[in-house]
Amino acid sequence: MTSSARRVSLTGIKPTGIPHLGNYIGAIRPAIELAETYDACYFIADYHALTTVRDRAELDAYTRSVAASWLACGLDPERVTLYRQSDVPETFELQWVLSCLTAKGLMNRAHAYKAARDRNREAGVEDLDAGVSMGLFEYPLLMAADILVMEADVVPVGRDQVQHVEYTRDIAERFNLAYGDRFAFTLPEHVTAQDEGEHTMPGLDGRKMSKSYDNTIPLFADAKRMRKLVRRMKTDSTPVEEPKDPDSSHLFAVYRQFAGEADREAVRARLLAGGMGWGEMKDLLADRLEEVLGGPRGRYEELMDDRAQLDAILAGGAERARERAGRLLAKVRAAIGIG
Repeated sequence: MTSSARRVSLTGIKPTGIPHLGNYIGAIRPAIELAETYDACYFIADYHALTTVRDRAELDAYTRSVAASWLACGLDPERVTLYRQSDVPETFELQWVLSCLTAKGLMNRAHAYKAARDRNREAGVEDLDAGVSMGLFEYPLLMAADILVMEADVVPVGRDQVQHVEYTRDIAERFNLAYGDRFAFTLPEHVTAQDEGEHTMPGLDGRKMSKSYDNTIPLFADAKRMRKLVRRMKTDSTPVEEPKDPDSSHLFAVYRQFAGEADREAVRARLLAGGMGWGEMKDLLADRLEEVLGGPRGRYEELMDDRAQLDAILAGGAERARERAGRLLAKVRAAIGIG
């Protein structure tokens, strides 16, 4: 196990679909790298997923797929803490404590809530809160509890998620102001990629790979399906013999994330010189994806087929997470005068 003296990082993964290549590049790979320098915690945010996933079989399948994907990609459960959010009930007790100190006006300004109201306004819906659940409205509060209950120092997020960490700091500061003479939360910091554009993965249609656009390539699709999906990726009509700009190519944008520097530069030079068609580029990409992901796919399939093994790993992580959360919650209870 990692030393508790190291700073703590926390990564949450919402199980709302099968992980795809964009998830791997934008979240899985960089978050796993944090384990080299932090006491790293990773949780499957199954309760967060309830805002959109209402089918219990789907939620179970997505939760297992996310956990198996992270493990197959190299997450070592002996060195990090991997757990299901639902296995740490201390999180939800802390959420209630925090909600009693958080102003409704702060929640009114949350991006997701404002976006939902804006959609209703644009659609001419009189009730701007139509379709807004309390789960969506209180989402930042649960996120704050997730972060604070693990005493996280850093939280890796995309730029569109920075507000969650800022809200967590605001909420924690309100608690510290009220009870700081007895106990004060650590104020977490957000960590974002230096150049997030470098980690944006284009999907089949050229837009950012996203389940909402239905343009994803599953991370562990079998080799035949992976190649078929790559062949569907959008390209222009530039003839084979003409030079091509690798920096505007969706294919090269994906290839560069999975290839070494020498191979990237070699393919870049060939595209610039002309003579390489998009069909050949697609074959190169499919070959590289199989080379990188073929081995992990076997581990993923093993974990998906062996529920007992996967459950045992998550149970072990939950035990360690609850030990940490229990210590934190005991301090909170003592501070507020309960227990």
